[in-house]
Parts: sequence; C-alpha cells; structure tokens
Amino acid sequence: MHTRYGSINREMLIKRSPGWRWIDWEELSHYRDLLYFLTIRGIRARYAQSVMGVSWAIIQPLATTLIFTVVFGNFAKLSSDGAPYLLFSFLAILPWTYFSSTITDASVSLVQNSLLITKVYFPRMFIPLASALGKWLDFSIGLLVLVVLLFYFKAAPGWELIFLPILLIILFIVSVALGLLFSAMSVQYRDVKHAMPFIIQLLMYLAPVVYSTHTIPLAWQKWYVLNPMVGVVEGFRAIFLHHPMPWNWITTGCGVSIVLFILSAAYFRRMERGFADMA
Repeated sequence: MHTRYGSINREMLIKRSPGWRWIDWEELSHYRDLLYFLTIRGIRARYAQSVMGVSWAIIQPLATTLIFTVVFGNFAKLSSDGAPYLLFSFLAILPWTYFSSTITDASVSLVQNSLLITKVYFPRMFIPLASALGKWLDFSIGLLVLVVLLFYFKAAPGWELIFLPILLIILFIVSVALGLLFSAMSVQYRDVKHAMPFIIQLLMYLAPVVYSTHTIPLAWQKWYVLNPMVGVVEGFRAIFLHHPMPWNWITTGCGVSIVLFILSAAYFRRMERGFADMA
C-alpha cells in the first residue's frame, strides 16, 4: 500500500497453532460447508456415467446375500439361529457393506485428492470423513431392500428398533476410525491399497457375517467380541429376528470403537503435517 509518506508492506503469516490437539473441533466446525461439498461431490462422482446408477446399492448387497445363502446356507449348512438364512445373512451384509466400502474408499481418498491437498489448506480429515458420510446413501437404499425382505418372510422388528441408532453410531465410529488410519498410512505406504482387498476379506471372516457368534466357543468369545462389528451385526439381527439384545457385545464393541477412533485420529493428525510433501 502506497501513501504520500512512503509505502507500507503488509504480510500475512500462517503458523501452526500452539500445542497439539488430536482433533481441532473449532476448525472442523469452521469448514463444515466444505465437508458437505466433498460428500456431495463423492456421491456424484461414484455414480457419474454409471448405467445402473444407484441401483448398484441394491445389486451389490443382494447379490452377495444370494451367493452366501447358496454356499454357506444350502451347501455348508451353517447355523442361522433358526431364521431364514437369506434374511439372517442380509442383516449382516447390510452394515458390513457400509463398513467395508467406507474403509476401502477412505483408504485411497487422500492419494486420489493429492492435487487438492497440495494446493489449498483445509482439514485433511474431511476427505476420508466425506467417504463415510457419502456411504449412508447406499445404506439407506439397502434398508429399503431389508423392508422388502421383511415383508416376504412375514417378519417385523420389535420394540428393540429404538436401539438401532446406537448401532448406527457405533458402525459410523469404527468405520471412520479405520478409514482415518488406512488413509493416513496409504499416503506414506502406497502398497496399503494393494493390501486392502486381503484386509477386507480377513475382517469379514473375523465378523459374524456368514455365521452366528454363538458358534464361537465360549472360551474365545471374550476376545472375539472385541471386534466392534460383532456387536453391530448381532445387534441388527436381534432387532429384526427378535433375539435378546447382546448388550455385553455391543458395549464392549462401543468401548473398543471409541478407543480406536481416538488413536486413529491422533495418528492421522500426527501424519497430517507431511501429507502435502508425500501426496
């Protein structure tokens, strides 16, 4: 700025805030409109130039359920706790599909948005978080398929349906936690994306997707239920199949999910400083 007395040079200094927080809630709130934009952009990009469009949200879990029903229900004769195996399996695949697709997309989200990361500042956590939020559209469509299956099998949820939001919160927390963890790791270690199919398959067989938790020996269940998806999946089945709510599994999974989220967010924030250099 020039004046009659000379010139005034102004500088704007951007520096790291003092201290360190595992999540800057004030910053996240300030950029919340950007989170909405990234979520909508991800949804549009996923179905852009797709012949089937959102129909894939119906085809994918339903096709997987049919395959599991034939292989594990008809051939392997795995226990379904007295329920039709098709419904038994779909009640697990519905939350599992959200979980697996979220961490799969989130794990590569930072690398895919490397140009955006290197050009402008915003909370990097929004990128994997947008993947998790965008997947709720597919989950909601899957719920419509579940309603059709409930009518077909003449089943109806009990009063335990009021506990469904608790299960959804746990599902969201654990999905975001692993999404943050793998997305931060994939920036530094690019072979993470190649390992993801194996990791997803391993996690699926460590969760009661194709079998019931009651088939696990009691001596192992105390360790097995540390997997948060155990409580989520069995909670879904309890609500719609009129089984007792497995609160001990749900509360254990909730505690593990919170701890995992805190550790993953802390790791993400620690690695965030070098994303622009490594992306």
